Amino acid sequence: MKQQPLFLAVLTLGVLGVVSPATAAEKTTYPVVFAHGLGGFDDILGYDYWGDDYGTFVGDPCNELFEVSCNSGLNSGQRAFAAAVQPVQSSDVRGLDLANDVEGFMATAGSSYVNLVGHSQGGIDVRKAARVLRERKGYTVVKALVSVSSPHRGSPVAKYILDLGPGITSVLDALFRFYGDVVYAPGNDGYAAVKALIYNDADANDGKTTGAKAFNIANPINASYASHYASLITAQQGLSVNPALFVVREFLFDIDGDGACADDCDNDGAGGKGDGNRSEQDDDGLVGINSQQMGYRLRYTERLGSDLIAQDSALGYVSNINAPSALQSTSMSSVINQDHLDVIGLGPDTFSEMEFYAAIIDYIAKVD
Repeated sequence: MKQQPLFLAVLTLGVLGVVSPATAAEKTTYPVVFAHGLGGFDDILGYDYWGDDYGTFVGDPCNELFEVSCNSGLNSGQRAFAAAVQPVQSSDVRGLDLANDVEGFMATAGSSYVNLVGHSQGGIDVRKAARVLRERKGYTVVKALVSVSSPHRGSPVAKYILDLGPGITSVLDALFRFYGDVVYAPGNDGYAAVKALIYNDADANDGKTTGAKAFNIANPINASYASHYASLITAQQGLSVNPALFVVREFLFDIDGDGACADDCDNDGAGGKGDGNRSEQDDDGLVGINSQQMGYRLRYTERLGSDLIAQDSALGYVSNINAPSALQSTSMSSVINQDHLDVIGLGPDTFSEMEFYAAIIDYIAKVD
């Protein structure tokens, strides 16, 4: 739900002048690091990544005197950081960058452990980072690992871009339409990024195995890498979809993302297959629901006072990312009615990013 008006927040000021509502999320034991998706970090289509509609960082607690540009749904002692990795690259590269960032945040916070939350490709990067941190430190550094709208088994949009031809020029041009000049910045590799976001190896003759399937094998769900894995799934239809995604859906193709099958059975770039009905609410504009579940599926419930996130016990646990069950690939249970970009504050809408991420932090606090 949208946050309460300012005057109600001010009424909650304690003797120290800090906003600390009775319904604030429980504070996590260890810091939370947010990992951005493809095209981040500074902004996405002109909007702040990890910000609400007004650009305020969702992980910023109200811990200063009379502070109002903050997330009043968090405990004032909550520690959270936003990582910044190479905007357009493969998750092998970005995950290594993220591990480096996380070590810096851990040193700043004086913590030996951390929780990771990733949106879109960031939800894939966090698995690589968790494995690297385990290998460097010799113990399980990551307590909770949560993905939001992540293409764990690939995205048909990535394959569409890859298939444009004649190669890197068309790939960069297509990505430019989404992300702007950032795709041409030093260190970015649009071709590598797109090849990493389809399910199968893009080119059997290039001497390098790419794709989500191989990445998932190398960076699996493993209790020695992270103690707890969970995911939030998004899908939306109609005119309420972000205009950029609406154009993709209406004029390029509509993802058919709620069919079950081993591997990529319809060659659309994502593991699984469609059920033949493209008019369903089975994707969020970029990723189908059959690609998004990792570990536990989480249910998001909007409530008066504070929102809630809990496990959807009916859907079970995805322990092998490449092999979800038919039910996990097709069920609309607990799917959040938002598009791929709504959940990171892209554009004004009725969705409260502040309360959503406060609920995620509250969930993590109960498992970290």
